[in-house]
Amino acid sequence: MELAQRVSIENRDRTDIYEYVERRGSVSAEDVRRELGFEPGAFGHHLAVLRRDGYIRKDGDDLEIAFDTDAGTVHESERDTRFTIRTARQADLSGLVGVIRQVASDGTYIEAETVADLIDYEEVILRNNEVESRMFFVATVDDQVVGWVHLELPETDKLKHTAKLTVGVLSEYRDQGIGETLLRKGTSWARDHGFEKLYNSVPESNEKAIAFLEGHGWEHDATRKDHYRIDGEYVDEVMMAAWIA
Repeated sequence: MELAQRVSIENRDRTDIYEYVERRGSVSAEDVRRELGFEPGAFGHHLAVLRRDGYIRKDGDDLEIAFDTDAGTVHESERDTRFTIRTARQADLSGLVGVIRQVASDGTYIEAETVADLIDYEEVILRNNEVESRMFFVATVDDQVVGWVHLELPETDKLKHTAKLTVGVLSEYRDQGIGETLLRKGTSWARDHGFEKLYNSVPESNEKAIAFLEGHGWEHDATRKDHYRIDGEYVDEVMMAAWIA
């Protein structure tokens, strides 16, 4: 199952199982069976079909929605730090929220703050339903999250060629190529799934983020005057974009 495609499960019982798991991020198979009132035999059959068709995967005794699961590629940074880029898992939730909040703590990465608030509130990392879809890849060092790239995927037909991207790395791991590798991963994933344009918005005061994106081929798409108020001062919003098709 591809995240960029809407879920299409014809069987009502299997749809109920998928939706229950999708809303919770990760939940034990027995809890799903019991809460939805399935007999063990019937539930086992539906789960086998969902796994076969790539909608659900098992992580130990727990179920998660499954799509484009990248177990990880190991890289070596410019300072000999070994890091892995992989699809985010539900178990990464607290570490991912912590990293995003720390990166956004200076108040100049508003989009990232919004992403952190959303996944912290929902307590779900990956989504794929008829209302919203989002994808995360994380960078880990010794299996600890140190960076992320996030793609918000519109369900509206007129915007389905676009995706909003956020990316960030803890300050201790910057200038080692990790952010660049994450951006490249997010860009290639979006391109492979038919997206044509990536966009992001940052305050004009976030000069490092603007320079980083410009250095990787992104351009100024538009400016909204005095869009943010940061520490009592009005700051322009710089809307950045990259055509990737």
